[in-house]
Amino acid sequence: MPTIIPTVLAVGAAGQFAGLVVPALAKRGARVRAFIQDESKTEAVLSNGASEVALGDLRDAASVGAALKGAHGVFYIAPAFQPDEVQWGQSMVETAKEAGVRRFVFSSVIHPTLVSLENHRAKAPVEDAILSSGMEFTLLHPALFFQNLKQSWPKIIKGGTYSEPWSPERRFTRVDYRDVAEVAAIALTEDRLLNGTFELCAPGDLNRRDVAAQMSEVLGRKIDVGITNPDEIVNGMSIAGNDRQMQGLKKMFAWYDRHDLLGNALILEAILGRAPRTLRSYLGELAAGER
Repeated sequence: MPTIIPTVLAVGAAGQFAGLVVPALAKRGARVRAFIQDESKTEAVLSNGASEVALGDLRDAASVGAALKGAHGVFYIAPAFQPDEVQWGQSMVETAKEAGVRRFVFSSVIHPTLVSLENHRAKAPVEDAILSSGMEFTLLHPALFFQNLKQSWPKIIKGGTYSEPWSPERRFTRVDYRDVAEVAAIALTEDRLLNGTFELCAPGDLNRRDVAAQMSEVLGRKIDVGITNPDEIVNGMSIAGNDRQMQGLKKMFAWYDRHDLLGNALILEAILGRAPRTLRSYLGELAAGER
C-alpha cells in the first residue's frame, strides 16, 4: 500500500532536475511544495505539478525553516560545485529534523566515496547527517545524467563534432534523470525503498566514440569526436571568477581523463519494474526536437 506523505518539499523545484521530480510526485498523489529562489518561476512550477510555492534561499536558514513548516517529506538535490554545498546540505537536514520532517530523500551522486572529486566528496557529509538524523531516508546515487547533453546539443548539431575536455576513450555509465525522478517519487510515496541506498544507472558503459556513433544514427549524418580545452569550458561557465569552483571542475576533468566512471543497471530496473530509458532514445528525442 502507498505511504501517505501529505506534503513534500521539493528543493530547487524550478531547476532542470528537481523540476522532473515535481510532476513525478504529483502523478503519485503527493502534495508538492516547491522551494524556489526566483519568484518569477512561481507560475511555471505550479504548472509543472506543484500545489504551492515557498520562496527562499539555502543560505537563509529562516526561509528554509519556514518552507519546511508542516512538510512531512523532503526531496533534496544539492547545487553543483558550490563552495558551501556541505554546509547547506547539513543545515537542510538539521532544519528538517527540527521541523518534524518524517522522510528525507537525497539525490546524491554515484560513488560519493571518490574523495578525488570535490562534487562527489561533498555529498558524503550530507549523507552522514541524514543517516545520523533519525529521519526515514532514501539515498539516491545516480550516474552521469543524459540531460547534461542538452546544453551542448546545439553546438554538436552546428559543428558536427561531439567534444568533451577528457579522453574520448574513457567510459561512463549514464542515466536519464526522469528515471531518477520516478525513483525519488516512489521513495516518498511508498515504503519499499525506505532506509536504502540505491545506485541508479541505465545499461551501457559508453565512451565518447560510442555516444557519437549513436548521435550519427539518430541524426542520419556523421558526428565526429573531439577534445575540448578544459580552460575553455571552465571560462565559459557562470562560475568563472570563483577560483575554488574552477579548480574543482578542472580536477574533475583531469580525473575523467584518466579513469572510467562506471556503475550497474540492475537496481534501477528492479525498482522501476521496467527497462530504464536508454541514451539512444534520449538522443532520438533531442534529434526530433531539432527537426
